[in-house]
Amino acid sequence: MTQVAGRVAVVTGGASGIGRGIAEALLERGASVVVADIEQAALDAAVAELRSSTGPTGASPATVAGCRVDVSDAESVEALRDFVLERFGRVDIVCLNAGVGPSGRLRDLTRADWEWILGVNLWGVIHGVAAFLPALEANGDGGHLQVTGSHSSFVPLPTIGSYTVTKYGVAALVETLAGELAEDGSRVRVSLLAPGMVRTNIGTSSRNRPRALEGALEDVDISQGINQGIRWMGPRTAGRIAVRAIERDELYAPTDPSLWPAVERRFEAIREAYSRYPAWEDE
Repeated sequence: MTQVAGRVAVVTGGASGIGRGIAEALLERGASVVVADIEQAALDAAVAELRSSTGPTGASPATVAGCRVDVSDAESVEALRDFVLERFGRVDIVCLNAGVGPSGRLRDLTRADWEWILGVNLWGVIHGVAAFLPALEANGDGGHLQVTGSHSSFVPLPTIGSYTVTKYGVAALVETLAGELAEDGSRVRVSLLAPGMVRTNIGTSSRNRPRALEGALEDVDISQGINQGIRWMGPRTAGRIAVRAIERDELYAPTDPSLWPAVERRFEAIREAYSRYPAWEDE
């Protein structure tokens, strides 16, 4: 079990959406939280709001700090790590949540499109693991590293193929890292948060897209699905699910069990394919 109360946590993409929900849930459970985000104005506002809020007992929440970060830049993520260690002297929980989710058919995507979305969604996680895992392993109490994946970490969907590639990638990273840490006898645990539909501003991802990486990917307002029987969740609820997984050291943390049938169909198709091919004798 990972203790949250009294621990130091960092959340990338923490100024809004799921990241903000995770930060709020960590504070509810008694952690000190470093909120990291690429948008300075949103970051400043989030930190001010979290500092002025009150916990369930009426007392001020645990310490909140803010740090700007561009997760696609390794040096920026390393600077975030240094900020956390200098400010608090330790790090116990790392939530790599920053991400973008534009839409575009694979045949239409440019190299710039791929560089942008891979840079944020996949390289951002790689940079986070490289920067923070040694610090977590150096922590005598161990720690927890959580990555925000998606329902798309398990099921590919048309028009968001590039997003799915990144989320499949982070799922593979988390699963492999979990196995390696277990082999090493590490006290660091990992988990994959797999959100379904959560009310966030990911539909305006391009607001932070560098001009040099403009391409065919476009923002899409998926909130139109709210009238099509799709179950939506608030960021704070998603954050509480994320923190529960951290506390229980659970590898997978899906937010919407009603999405399981689609995952099951994919896994069943793979199982059936394996059953069709007998053991071939090598020639």
